[in-house]
Amino acid sequence: MKARLSSFVLVILVLGPVALAASSRPPRGLHLVGDHWTAWDPPAAPAAPDAQIYIIVRGDTLWDLAKRFYGDPYLWPQLWEKNQYIRDAHWIYPGDPLATGLKVAPVENLGSLPPAASEPGPATEPTPAAPPEIPGVESSAQAAKAPVPLGGESDIYCSGYIGEPAETFPYLITGSEYGVEVPALYKTQIVGIYGNVRPGKYDLSTGDIIYVNAGKHQGLTPGNLLSVVTGGRKILHPEHKTLMGRYYHYLGRVRILSVQDDSAIAEIIHSCDPIHVGASMVPFEPEPVPLYRPTPMRPYNYPAPADKLQDAPVILMGKDDVFSLGQDSVVFIDRGAEQDVTPGDAFTIYRLNLPGLPPVVVGELAVLSVKKKFALAKITQSRYFVFVGDRLDPK
Repeated sequence: MKARLSSFVLVILVLGPVALAASSRPPRGLHLVGDHWTAWDPPAAPAAPDAQIYIIVRGDTLWDLAKRFYGDPYLWPQLWEKNQYIRDAHWIYPGDPLATGLKVAPVENLGSLPPAASEPGPATEPTPAAPPEIPGVESSAQAAKAPVPLGGESDIYCSGYIGEPAETFPYLITGSEYGVEVPALYKTQIVGIYGNVRPGKYDLSTGDIIYVNAGKHQGLTPGNLLSVVTGGRKILHPEHKTLMGRYYHYLGRVRILSVQDDSAIAEIIHSCDPIHVGASMVPFEPEPVPLYRPTPMRPYNYPAPADKLQDAPVILMGKDDVFSLGQDSVVFIDRGAEQDVTPGDAFTIYRLNLPGLPPVVVGELAVLSVKKKFALAKITQSRYFVFVGDRLDPK
């Protein structure tokens, strides 16, 4: 199961403990681990008592344990983040170990944490005590940051997508208003230092008028929006070098002004890069910029296991073929709608380490736009340069 932390946080803040305790379909595959049954593959509990490890008992929930350890039940996602072998937060099993990430009192001596001093409120409505501050653990107010747009519209509409190597497109730009020939004056061509050329504007941009090779018979009507697309290079997987598809770059957007039977006149209303006569076009598909709730990056000292990253998603390419990437860079990943990726999903970026050493937490990215097999994402945080081929793990 894929854990979408940002989505769970939003639901919990609205619904409180009911959401975490809500019943869901029990996981399959219960098996005996040591002396207890579990659906997960927990790490081995330490032989000697460890103040950072708690052994789950009957009746525990992450909600209650977050209140017990951190003084605030709304911090349960931070406890879950430290125990990613738990694939569904609704189901934890007695006997499984739970890393708290803190030096806490021994389990048998743990009671409710002492409340911090607070000013008393009205006699009828006393002010609840504030939970104590614990180093390394955010308060619920800090963890529940307001969602913000993941990027701007240009991140989506001026990027592109990875599609089939030989896609066909329904519409073409056949000419522009500036390319009308005047044979009587120029005799069709002009002789210059670069040879014979036709008069006209080569680089088209916002505000220019163009002509389209389709009209009423092809289903176009005034007001239709089309995206201008150009094919780029073929994309190979950075590890096994198999052909993944071809990169198609969005150059801009046009609006149909008027239509004839088999042709149309349009205006370029947005340009990302120069547009040329002969460029292809497809129907414009509006995509809202997803909201993103910033959360702390995966702790550096709790990386995912190396074997979990062997077949993990990877970064396929950076926009404009940038190789060294960092915060705010736009990238493409090798997972899409077929793998249940959705806009707003967050991934931790990892780099495999030297043999025998744990993976390195490099940064984090979140998904902007999703196609069938691939997705466009934006790097939201980075500790080091991010490279094509770096691995991803759902957050």
